[in-house]
Amino acid sequence: MSHSRFARISLLLAAIGLNAVPAIVGMAPVQAAEEKKAPEAPKDTVRPEIYKLIDPAQTKPLLDAKNYTEYQSRIDQAAATPNLTPYEDFVLNQMRVQLGQASGNQELTIKGLTAMIESGRLPQENKLRFIDAIAGIYYSNLKDYDNAIKWFERYGAESGDKVKQRPYIVRSYFLKNDFATAKTEALKDIEAAKAAGTSPSKDTLNLLGNVGIKTKDNELYLQAVEELARYYPTEDYWNDLLNRTRGKKTYNNRLDLDLVRLKAVTVPSKMEPEDYAEQAELANLGGFFTEAKIAMDKGYPSGIPAGKDKAALEKIKATANKGAADDAKNIDSGIPAAQKSKDGVGLVNLGYNYVTLGQYDKGIDLMKQGIAKGVSKNPEDAKLRLGYALAMAGKKDESLEVLKPLAASNDPRADLARYWIMYQSGPKIAAPEAK
Repeated sequence: MSHSRFARISLLLAAIGLNAVPAIVGMAPVQAAEEKKAPEAPKDTVRPEIYKLIDPAQTKPLLDAKNYTEYQSRIDQAAATPNLTPYEDFVLNQMRVQLGQASGNQELTIKGLTAMIESGRLPQENKLRFIDAIAGIYYSNLKDYDNAIKWFERYGAESGDKVKQRPYIVRSYFLKNDFATAKTEALKDIEAAKAAGTSPSKDTLNLLGNVGIKTKDNELYLQAVEELARYYPTEDYWNDLLNRTRGKKTYNNRLDLDLVRLKAVTVPSKMEPEDYAEQAELANLGGFFTEAKIAMDKGYPSGIPAGKDKAALEKIKATANKGAADDAKNIDSGIPAAQKSKDGVGLVNLGYNYVTLGQYDKGIDLMKQGIAKGVSKNPEDAKLRLGYALAMAGKKDESLEVLKPLAASNDPRADLARYWIMYQSGPKIAAPEAK
């Protein structure tokens, strides 16, 4: 909540007529001479002895000159008058608010506003605006989050609108270091938004992530980042999500190549030469030489730079180039042998090689043949790769059909399957802003 909401209190006073000159007893319009009865004084009036103390013609220059002591003295003298009427008290509280605003005395402003709220003299609309203003002062100016919560909740109770100030209530719990409640309330709001078919608030998701940071709950932080990547996708969120997924206790290193493949698709501007080198090295080990060559060409378009890793990188590049050249000549000849094998893994890998060559239909068909034959080791990994091969081919519906059962499981593949679903089904990922 910005400090501007506090600054608006003086504008509120003017807008609802509380800066107007108060009426005085005896100042009612003069009636015709023939009338026998004197007119009744207006209901809302102040007595002359009070008016001479609070006459705006005298008090406004005091505020303008920042003579707050004299202004306060006039309020105190008027308040000491016996038998103050409700209207007179109301006018004096209005002046306390004006003095609190001018002098930066937040407690005085709250005291005056509270008395005006409880006076019963404010229309409901203005009463709610002042309740909101008090909550804002406690939140933004005094950092008194317990009272801020109290007044925000009062606003919801009296207005019937419990949504408007809800984010400030949840944030107040966070700011007063009640992280357990902040987490509970944030999760409640996130689930409510999902149930209503709307996107959870970005501020709420960020707050949940901050709770994870404050409490060193890495799983909670990752949950928040995943939701941000799902509903407000940027390369920054996706990059953070994928990097932290690798650090999860449930993550398995055998999925490193699968993860870097996803990273190359979702956050291309965040891919460093080292990322492409990793992809190439892992692809070489898996027999995906064309993929390795493409990665090295992207990571090092001007050649391998000098440095301590130059020899290792040159070796990765040489292996990739030789393997890719052999594949270009001989890849088709590998199909009969793969089809004769009892294990379908050869067909799956060969099929993915065709996918990297841009021959999606042929590659996907071979991958399906391999899965149908049966993959003896980690068969669900093959389905994950088929799922994202279909995604890369633009076959969204079929890809989701393959990936959804994997995303519902409890193994490390579930994260990657879910992320591929998010990538295909969510809003378009926004590139990072230029700095």
